[in-house]
Amino acid sequence: MDRSMLGMHRRGAGDTVYIAKYIERYRIRINAPVACCHQDVRRYVVERAMKVSDVRITPIAFRDAPVLNASGIHEPYALRTILEVECDNGMVGLGETYGDAAVLSAVRAVAPALAGMSPYDLNSMEAQIRQILTALPAAQAGTELAPGSHPSKQVPNCFSAFEVAFLDLQAKAAGVPLHQLLGGAVRREVPFSAYLFFKYARHIDADYADDPWGEALDPEGIVRQATRMINLYGFESIKLKAGALHPDIECATIRALAQAFPGLPLRIDPNAAWSMETAVRVAGELAGLLQYYEDPVAGLGPMAELHRATGLPLATNMVVTDFDELRQSIAQNAVQIVLSDHHYWGGMRRTQTLAAICDHFGLGLSMHSNSHLGISLMAMAHVAAATPKLSYACDTHYPWVEDDDEVVMGGKVKIEGGCVRVGDEPGLGVSIDRARLERLNGIFERIAIRSRDDVAQMRKYDPAFDPGKPRF
Repeated sequence: MDRSMLGMHRRGAGDTVYIAKYIERYRIRINAPVACCHQDVRRYVVERAMKVSDVRITPIAFRDAPVLNASGIHEPYALRTILEVECDNGMVGLGETYGDAAVLSAVRAVAPALAGMSPYDLNSMEAQIRQILTALPAAQAGTELAPGSHPSKQVPNCFSAFEVAFLDLQAKAAGVPLHQLLGGAVRREVPFSAYLFFKYARHIDADYADDPWGEALDPEGIVRQATRMINLYGFESIKLKAGALHPDIECATIRALAQAFPGLPLRIDPNAAWSMETAVRVAGELAGLLQYYEDPVAGLGPMAELHRATGLPLATNMVVTDFDELRQSIAQNAVQIVLSDHHYWGGMRRTQTLAAICDHFGLGLSMHSNSHLGISLMAMAHVAAATPKLSYACDTHYPWVEDDDEVVMGGKVKIEGGCVRVGDEPGLGVSIDRARLERLNGIFERIAIRSRDDVAQMRKYDPAFDPGKPRF
């Protein structure tokens, strides 16, 4: 190919695009650069040519600790779904989402329709997902505990899983970290919080070994748990999952944490297990100790009433889970801090839209977590890195993951100084460990769990357990 034919001398970016379009139109093959701008041209052609050739959906199960919450106790295994979207150039984009039966059925229904699609065509992908899922029989609401696995979130949850994989592909093709597609990192170190749980020493089922974190059913046990977690990961803020034991025990635990870790921000989350009377009383008892008060009561109206009564900043991942609920909350001043989650808000880009709205209305922003592995953690980290107004350290269950239950190459993602670092590796910066993925898929196929049910698990310990709210 003659260099003069393309006019490959020093030109601007607009000329490079024009030349690339010429190459694409006439199917001119580039085997090696003939000028500096050829690299840009070649990348443009490679990117535009990418088409989805295969989608692999792998359900997995990994060990989960016997941790308590307002709805019962975690089962011995948590479920996730790993997505691998491969293009005809051999590049693979990764995604991770919930593993409950309804979610798994949704992503499996969508996967075949993505063949031949460009990973840049996110709008068409979303339209395809909406069309496919709305044509399926409606999933029935059951014992879902994570907002993203509720049937009402089926479309945004499914889209988010594939959007992460498509954005991973886009960034890998461009040779840049994913956060650059989201506007670039305003922070390379993304802060997370120590996530503490009241818990039993082991699962009640006979074939499960003692949990390595030990029992924590009183303030002293939680302080020991916090000490170990902070020593391991360097967290600089603490969240306590409440609503599991009597509020007096949980209040005493916050006071014990404040004494053991002076100056560290503290949060408490009873998952709407408390009555208004209890929530107001606890607010008074913990005055001056809480960074924020997360979901103490159920519903936007009661949250607004509680804020008026106490003046405390209220956070949520339960009553504001989509943009319509956000609109209602703003009108009532019900919630002052939104805990975002790309899994059910409709992806990474919509999480940034949420961040912009929160910034406009003076609301705080952080991130919610559910049991997850490293692909989800890195997706959270990239979108958090590219979100200028991230008000608080994010939640994560990741310290509860056993070291050999991670599916990414190299094992668990590092958390140092309480932060996950986003680097310059293309895409999410992680790849699949095939042997580990196959092992966790084998566990999924062996066990009977297909949808999370903390209530049924708790009734193995206490047959009379009642998950009705308010509990206290």
